[in-house]
Amino acid sequence: MWLFIGLGILLIAIGVAVHIFKCYFLISGYNTMSKEKQKNVGTEGLGRLIGIYSYVTGGAFIIMGVLQALGFKSVFIPAIIFFIASTFYFLIRAQKYDGNIYDENGKIRKGAGKKFAVPIIITAVSLIFVVVLLFFSLQPTEVTFHEYGIEIQGIYGDVYNWESIESVELNEELPDIKMRTNGAALGSKLKGHFKTKELGSVKLFVDAEKPPFIYLKTDDGIIIFNLNDAEETQAVFKEILRQT
Repeated sequence: MWLFIGLGILLIAIGVAVHIFKCYFLISGYNTMSKEKQKNVGTEGLGRLIGIYSYVTGGAFIIMGVLQALGFKSVFIPAIIFFIASTFYFLIRAQKYDGNIYDENGKIRKGAGKKFAVPIIITAVSLIFVVVLLFFSLQPTEVTFHEYGIEIQGIYGDVYNWESIESVELNEELPDIKMRTNGAALGSKLKGHFKTKELGSVKLFVDAEKPPFIYLKTDDGIIIFNLNDAEETQAVFKEILRQT
């Protein structure tokens, strides 16, 4: 909740600073240009574009944060999709105000095409990476049983040898999660390292909306996971009990 609201307020503040107060030194790339090249940038139009982008995106984030506070858990993915789409559009549109790339007729200057292509390619690759990461983070947890232990597959997954498992429990509730330290939290799907009130640092592979949850205490710490439905989770729990 507070992450969305904080990002929203920050974006709106940046928009006001650039659009209203003309703090153009905040524009990435512009502040590193030579004085001669800065003269070719339509700062007023670019500042207005940055303002619109910041107000709309920041407002969307604040709305997402409020919805999350009201109990709507599946808001992270729409927020990320909107942010990716709006950012990509903004980066493409912003190039139009750079007179070092486009001439007064709106045509790309000779030799400027490469300069225009590089940031677009970098942005596209970055967005593709984010989408792929989101895709794998949203996949349900899967486990494989080996003679030597249990393997939790996918992102942040690992293998836990039978002899390293100290105890295993099946619980209907998750501990009180205080913060994410190194992981992904996409709606109800939590994967990676989190800090909890009751258990301290834990590793999660859960869909918080699909109890029960398997608590696996190992030499490396506590791992909590569940599968796609309750029956699968209970079956895995019974097999771990049998093996340990």
